Amino acid sequence: MRTITYSNFRKDLKSEMRRCRDDAESLLVANKDDSENVVVMSARDYDSLMETIRIYENPYLHDKILRGMSQIEAGAGIQRELIDE
Repeated sequence: MRTITYSNFRKDLKSEMRRCRDDAESLLVANKDDSENVVVMSARDYDSLMETIRIYENPYLHDKILRGMSQIEAGAGIQRELIDE
């Protein structure tokens, strides 16, 4: 994760925000007081992170994914063709 000061972030706000979006890279905007630091990321990356957290916090979904991964690792997966509708 890149780090930038508040001052430099303000100076180049538009390009820094575009860079976060285009590079799918989070940005730590730092201040002298660490309690004032913030992280900037694209909305798409944020949504993806929140979905991952929801899955990990849901025991049923988390277990279902782990079972599926175990089945694939054991060679018990079934390859299927995608159907275009």
